[in-house]
Amino acid sequence: MMYEIRNYHFDPALFEDYKAWAKSKALPYLSNALDLVGFWTNLPEESDIIGEPMDGLGSANITWIIRWEDKATRDSAFEAAFSTPEWQAIFAEVPGGFDSYKRMEAKFTEALI
Repeated sequence: MMYEIRNYHFDPALFEDYKAWAKSKALPYLSNALDLVGFWTNLPEESDIIGEPMDGLGSANITWIIRWEDKATRDSAFEAAFSTPEWQAIFAEVPGGFDSYKRMEAKFTEALI
């Protein structure tokens, strides 16, 4: 198994609207289409940072994790899930549109325990 950790830096001015959209529109679809481990949004508390300072965007304010069998399965299933007319209609309603995402990042991990 592998895990995809997706971090987003979403426009803080639209963050509450994003959370409402995610709960009512995105999560019902994502939970059905993917093996979604969890979906989190930041609390207002500041992140604890040790070491090198962050860039101007700071910490990601949205994180979600998807479980996959392997990278090949991920690539085909991810494409299938996010190319449906249903998802396109949902994503068209994201607050502020695509430009509200200041940074998107995905990393692939394995569990050590």
